[in-house]
Amino acid sequence: MTSPSADEAPLPDVAPQLRALRRRGGLTLEAAAARAGLSPAHLSRLETGQRQPSLPMLLALARTYGTTVSDLLGETSPEREPVVRGGSVPPAEAGGWTYWPAGNPGRAMQALRLHVPPGPQEGLVRVHAGEEWLYVLEGELRLTLGEAVHRLAPGDSAHFDSLTPHRIAAASPNGVDLLFVHTLLRSSVAELCLGDSRSPRPHGA
Repeated sequence: MTSPSADEAPLPDVAPQLRALRRRGGLTLEAAAARAGLSPAHLSRLETGQRQPSLPMLLALARTYGTTVSDLLGETSPEREPVVRGGSVPPAEAGGWTYWPAGNPGRAMQALRLHVPPGPQEGLVRVHAGEEWLYVLEGELRLTLGEAVHRLAPGDSAHFDSLTPHRIAAASPNGVDLLFVHTLLRSSVAELCLGDSRSPRPHGA
């Protein structure tokens, strides 16, 4: 078996961090799973390293625990340099999505460069407090906002209230590359994350 190249680095083991964050927040497995839109059994498998979370799951879990994807993956830096050099941040893959952090951890906003592959997505319909902004670099994006479906080409962007149920997926055969920025504001509905396009369920249900 060959070792993965630098461009195909495996997702770091987030299990210990997920367990520690949940316990630090005083949440039971059931309560944390409900907030993240997962089943307790699925979250248990993530916490024991039996499963690796997809990127949408990482985003949902980061919001659940009031942190960032970078922090979940241990990508912290001792200093917050204002400039992030492209060659200094290796890509990571989660659930087929490839991403590169494009900002520093611990900020009020999180910036990522994403590659979303074609085909069916594990992407969750997400609902949370805050705002999101994205900009298509290459390929075509299918953005679902509530009942409306938008197709975005290179150069197109979208800026929307994250309380609107939303999903992103590639609409081109080679996937889509985009810049993605979201805020980390939290509220009583900040952790809602749905597994399909049905109406949002009440918080904690």
